[in-house]
Amino acid sequence: MTLDTDKIDDAALAILSLTLHDGDRVWKGIDWNITDRLFEKGLIYDPKNKTKSLSLTPEGIAHARAILAREFSKAE
Repeated sequence: MTLDTDKIDDAALAILSLTLHDGDRVWKGIDWNITDRLFEKGLIYDPKNKTKSLSLTPEGIAHARAILAREFSKAE
């Protein structure tokens, strides 16, 4: 089976955004391959540091909100 890593990255970004704090910080408990791809897409700042959190770019925050609304919101 071939996985669509773009869909995986979108879901991961949306889930990361649920821990958003201090403006643009999220907890970094996610696979490094995913964070590397999110960084390459310009959705997070460089994740390679010793902190336990990372920062979403403004584009990453907007993209995460759009994914949450599109994929995970309940119809009212």
